[in-house]
Amino acid sequence: MKSRSMSRRIFALSALFLSVGATAACDNKGAESGKDPAGANSAASGPGAKDQGGAKGGAKFVTISREQQASWVRNFNPLLGEGSVRFPTVAGIYEPMIVYNTMKGEFVPWLATKYEWSDQNKKLTFSTRPEVKWSDGQPFSAKDVAFTFGLLKKFPALDLSGVWKFVDSVEAKDDTTVEFKLKEAFVPGLHYIGHQPIVPEHKWKDVADPVTFTNENPVATGPFTEVKTFQNQIYELGKNPNYWQKGKPYVEGLRFPAYPGNDQANLALINGEVDWAGNFVPDIDKTYVAKDPENNHYWFPLVGGTVTLYPNATKKPFDDIKLRKAISMAIDRAQIAKIAVNGYTVGADGTGLDDAYARWRNEKAAAAGDWTNYDVAKANALLDEAGYAKGADGIRAKDGKPLKFDINVVTGWSDWVRAVQITTQNLKAVGIEASLKTYDFSAFFEALQKGTFDMSMGWTNTEPTPFNFYRDLMAPEFVKPVNEATTRNWHRFAAKEAEPLFKKFAAATDPAEQKSIIDDLQMIYAQQVPVIPLFKNPSWGEYSTKRFVGWPSKENPYAKLSPNNSPDYLLVLTEIKPK
Repeated sequence: MKSRSMSRRIFALSALFLSVGATAACDNKGAESGKDPAGANSAASGPGAKDQGGAKGGAKFVTISREQQASWVRNFNPLLGEGSVRFPTVAGIYEPMIVYNTMKGEFVPWLATKYEWSDQNKKLTFSTRPEVKWSDGQPFSAKDVAFTFGLLKKFPALDLSGVWKFVDSVEAKDDTTVEFKLKEAFVPGLHYIGHQPIVPEHKWKDVADPVTFTNENPVATGPFTEVKTFQNQIYELGKNPNYWQKGKPYVEGLRFPAYPGNDQANLALINGEVDWAGNFVPDIDKTYVAKDPENNHYWFPLVGGTVTLYPNATKKPFDDIKLRKAISMAIDRAQIAKIAVNGYTVGADGTGLDDAYARWRNEKAAAAGDWTNYDVAKANALLDEAGYAKGADGIRAKDGKPLKFDINVVTGWSDWVRAVQITTQNLKAVGIEASLKTYDFSAFFEALQKGTFDMSMGWTNTEPTPFNFYRDLMAPEFVKPVNEATTRNWHRFAAKEAEPLFKKFAAATDPAEQKSIIDDLQMIYAQQVPVIPLFKNPSWGEYSTKRFVGWPSKENPYAKLSPNNSPDYLLVLTEIKPK
């Protein structure tokens, strides 16, 4: 399923993860407040758990609908992009050192118990858990952490977050201490270092090419490591016999039928065949909840990032800002929100930010980004100014080249498909011929990462601050050549004016200074139109309490419900229980 981004409430970030030279002990207060998971209370005892109905049958595996594919390819390599591997490889089979709880706004200790900044925020030290074992019984240690990051350095194609752009060295000082020395202060790097899935040195040291390695039988530290069955149409994972959180996971395993698209996935959900999903479901109160009001539930907070059109900056005519503005102003976002997304959302503004970043929003930048307003007359005027004249067929052209391009979307993502259908109709009204092109997720995501598209639908990240939201969309450092995969700046847009601001924020720890820098970045975004934001993405999450309980909910928001973002869903996988 698509990464419909991060659910998160508004929170005070600075005290959490940008504090100067602070020692951040991770063993806080359980899942409810970001504490050590070993001491966390079960979410099943919280609000929303007491009215759950009885289980049917004896099945002990949680059936999940997340990524939609016509058939499965067996790949459990956690060092690859999440769209290339099977769920929950990067956070559920393998694990990171810490997990950022997007709903609580704090880091939860995982394979590490604490981290500490020192040397003017140029050294980051993690203390790892001594009791953790790999699923084959071998001990986990800080040396595995150092080895993992060594692989990313040796094979740059695996360094999906660009860690080695800011890390100078990694060293295991002993079995429970690993030290990262940075090239310069980069406090936001905690997120990327801390969330990196860790692999076992004793298994991976002999892998000749970890970039192509499919790792069909994973040895890992996560709650679900045993591949019970793997077929084209279904795979099942069993629990880790050596999991370090004693007594967890509470469920026996996970089950993943293959659904080629939203329609098939939603039918299975509505028919009671799925326990947990992250799908767009039209008219969900009638189609899903009403079928079993006692057990069928959902939670769609508008904190899932921003659904966005990515115009490929390496291709003409998308290097023309007037064209980008005109395209944006020709799009009726209210119609998309109402028809394509069933009224679950609202249109994006000129900052591109969702509700998770409300405290950061710069109203002046939002006003400057008036190109998100639906205004056909202005769109036509901009196109005229840019030299795109309408021909006899109604299609605009410049220098003899008609204004035609494709918009990529994933087959079966019915809400996104409808959004693009509305968009192409809107664009035709101003003389632009845009064509909808659908692909299965793997092909879609490969084209997105490699920049081999005209325009593509996509999502945005939601992290502790808008720093990486804007960095992902505008940073020159992430602009890679076409055909070279990247996990950010898919559209290859470089805002040189933003570079010094990104560097300044990387070392900033004062909340007022951070806010001022983000204000400036929002203004650059609003002025340069690097992408075309469409609507705030709901964090999609549905669950049934017929067989399993302990799910996050609006009443008990101990974590994000949606299974679509790692490593957040690890918080859920270790809390749900059989009824």
